[in-house]
Amino acid sequence: MSDAARPEGGESAEFDVDLDFGETGLIPAVAQSADDGAVLMLAYASPEAVAKTRETGLAHYYSRSRDELWQKGASSGHVQRVSDVRVDCDGDALLYLVDQEGGACHTGHESCFHRTLDGETAGEKLFDPDDVYE
Repeated sequence: MSDAARPEGGESAEFDVDLDFGETGLIPAVAQSADDGAVLMLAYASPEAVAKTRETGLAHYYSRSRDELWQKGASSGHVQRVSDVRVDCDGDALLYLVDQEGGACHTGHESCFHRTLDGETAGEKLFDPDDVYE
């Protein structure tokens, strides 16, 4: 992550509340359906991702694997329209309340939390990832 996108840690002053991005410069962000309360995914957000989410109304995160800012659904079309962002009591986690278009999970499932500890599938598969991420 670039120095501009990742702070040295601690709190950010660019928001109306203190957000603690910690030593990594990232804060966990849970995406939850604004419609039915289903937990859709967990990702991480940099200060830039949070600012872009507020600016555009579309969920932005920071990809740790690709080391870059990304808009959810930019390649798949399965965007998350953010109706509200909530901050936990410690300021070190976010909750994005979203209207999800299509599946939230890159595996094609409605939610990233589609498996049980027993390995059973608990959620619906909405699309074939091979067709979307060619």
